[in-house]
Amino acid sequence: MALLEIAGLSGGYGAADIVHGVDLSVEAGEIVTIAGTNGAGKSTLLRGILGLLPRASGAVRLAGRDLARLPTEERIAAGLACVPQVANVFAHMTVLENLHVAAGGRIAHHDLERVLNAFPALRDRRGQQAGSLSGGERQQLAFARALVREPKLMVLDEPTAALAPALVERVFALVLELPTHGVAVLMVEQRARQALAISDHGHILDQGSVVMRGRAADLLGDERMARLYLGAAGHA
Repeated sequence: MALLEIAGLSGGYGAADIVHGVDLSVEAGEIVTIAGTNGAGKSTLLRGILGLLPRASGAVRLAGRDLARLPTEERIAAGLACVPQVANVFAHMTVLENLHVAAGGRIAHHDLERVLNAFPALRDRRGQQAGSLSGGERQQLAFARALVREPKLMVLDEPTAALAPALVERVFALVLELPTHGVAVLMVEQRARQALAISDHGHILDQGSVVMRGRAADLLGDERMARLYLGAAGHA
């Protein structure tokens, strides 16, 4: 049994579906990337998994538990975590205050040590306002906030969006470390080639449907599909 199992997920915001009958799975310890061109429905699919679509159908199971009828907060309590593309930290709060809020009020000492060991750059920034952190540090804090509750699976929506090129590799390195903390990863990322390069499996989405899936290395090796959906080599 896969850690995350999605079967026939469809839905959208109005009368017409944006995602259409999507099936995918993520095994424990895996990194899985959802790739595709702009407007393919990638972020909408993540919102469907998290219970954030106003209208959705299909199965969503985490560690065998059916989440499809649960609201977002109960899906988070069941072991999902999300790092959204924007507004993923409270800029007016300190690093430590952000972690307290993410823990549901106050973070226990052992949990604080766990996340600071995972993201050591934050240790000396504990009293610093999140809004004054560098882009890479803010993303580390966003990951740390998600890690506080010891999730089974972390959902990442464009984790390198708006980052300077020098920080992109650092963020991908952070993603690669997450399975070592017992957290599987499902990621949407416009830099699809780089994301697939650190992934175990991938799914290519086009107009809300999965048009190709498989081992990440195989997707990268399919030159025709890569040209169509991943952009030219050295880009995206």
